[in-house]
Amino acid sequence: MDTFNMILSLLGGLALFLYGMNMMSTNLEAVAGNRMKKLIDKLTTNPILGVLVGTAITAVIQSSSATTVMVVGFVNSKLMDLKQAVWIIMGANIGTTVTGLLVALDIGMIAPLIAFIGIALIIFFKNKTVRYIGSIVAGLGILFIGMNMMSDAMTPLRENEAFINVMTQFSNPLLGILAGAVFTAIIQSSSASVGILQTLAMSGIIGLGDAVYVLFGMNIGTCITAVLAAIGANRNAKRTTIVHLSFNIIGTIIFTIICLVTPFTSWIEGWFPSSPAGQIAATHTTFNIVTTLLLLPFGSLLAKFATLVLPDSKRDRRKSAADKWFEEIANAQHVLGSSAVAIESIQNDIRKMFALARENVATGFEALIELRPEMTNTMERKEDLIDKYNYEISQKISKMLTVELSDSASMQLNRMFRVIGNIERIGDHAVNFADYSRILSERGIPFSETTVQEIAAMRDSCLKAVDMLADPAAENVEDMLAATYEYEEENDNAVRTARNSAMQRVRDGGEDMECAVLYSEYLSDYERIGDHLLNIAQEYASKPQSKRPDGVTAATIV
Repeated sequence: MDTFNMILSLLGGLALFLYGMNMMSTNLEAVAGNRMKKLIDKLTTNPILGVLVGTAITAVIQSSSATTVMVVGFVNSKLMDLKQAVWIIMGANIGTTVTGLLVALDIGMIAPLIAFIGIALIIFFKNKTVRYIGSIVAGLGILFIGMNMMSDAMTPLRENEAFINVMTQFSNPLLGILAGAVFTAIIQSSSASVGILQTLAMSGIIGLGDAVYVLFGMNIGTCITAVLAAIGANRNAKRTTIVHLSFNIIGTIIFTIICLVTPFTSWIEGWFPSSPAGQIAATHTTFNIVTTLLLLPFGSLLAKFATLVLPDSKRDRRKSAADKWFEEIANAQHVLGSSAVAIESIQNDIRKMFALARENVATGFEALIELRPEMTNTMERKEDLIDKYNYEISQKISKMLTVELSDSASMQLNRMFRVIGNIERIGDHAVNFADYSRILSERGIPFSETTVQEIAAMRDSCLKAVDMLADPAAENVEDMLAATYEYEEENDNAVRTARNSAMQRVRDGGEDMECAVLYSEYLSDYERIGDHLLNIAQEYASKPQSKRPDGVTAATIV
């Protein structure tokens, strides 16, 4: 094979390897990105579980860079603190060794079959989830086909004196570490670079004694992806990359010393005498497991060290939350889990916005029942916050919709947009309650005792319905929707009954006419709150045009 063809084969194999990894990562994001976020959120409070979660996720997606960048996004959006990120990063370094282990097991022999199975799932099935899984399987097969191509292309290099001379320079630890770090930083994948190192070893071009230093450098070079993702992100996200770098640099220093003063490489060669790829895989795995075990008790110190290296700046304190969020999205548009991070962030904002609206509804009822118009000032301040949330969430959703997303994520964002519009209108109606209280107080015409009792009953019913819808990520959406339909129907009946009773009291002289008019206005607002709650429940259940149990289509209130 001449030099030109060898280079073409090498580049083609590298292209297939990286493309296979990209297929796996992208489709895993589509099929399981949000599940990963929930898994990480639940299990990272404990250091051991955090390490296991980081290991498992990275083992599946075969990219510690992708996992680390996902963690950077979580920290940047305040869905994870820096200490939690430390455990995930440690696990990610262990999980990334899986690719090397698979190469050592010579899975590449059946790579074409794996790719064929994946392509068959894509072509012959219409179910999106099955097709995503097919793409993941096909990506794995393509990855190993690329690995085989690189191995075949590099075989002639063991006879090339110039190339062998270059390889022998890596016996110098500093040169080997530097070469591994630079190469991995360029291709931004430690799995790929370790795989290439294994192909060199299998071709007899480099021995384990020289390869270990290149391998250690590759662990440092893989941090570059997270560093790039953290550019423009908040301070804590940047600290996450410092933790990642610190972990691998400390591990490299420890193992370089071990290799220089002990027969470590001879031990590894003795365990896998006939498998150069297995020797490198075993070294890589040992490096990351031992480093994790050594540094696990010092995870909090690593987080503190990162904070000392990168303290808070005045500029960061002045920057608005929305600006920071926009930067995070701009720097993680195509990162595994980024859409799950953004959606969870928006859901958190919706929870806060809804909580404010709920407080105003409760306060509005209290102002009306107890005739306390002074509550209007407090409610108006909260209403301003609700309007601010409405604007900022709308901006976030607009930003996200410019990013390439799965269909389900796009639909979910559109539903969120409609939800915040309904929440904002609920807040407006609640403020009207306080306005009616002010008018009644100024004119000295309080509601009758019967009217107050009716309003109190409506308050209890309304707040119960509001509380059901407090969580935009609730799982019992069908039950929630059915209960809201029931409330809305009771709401309509209560309003009709109240109107008739009010007019009867006016005729009997038990209610002032002006009070009756204001009561009628209140009933309209109360009825509209019920309509908006139903709209929200329909959006949560992904059925904006759902029908009531009796078959009547509910009208959407704008």
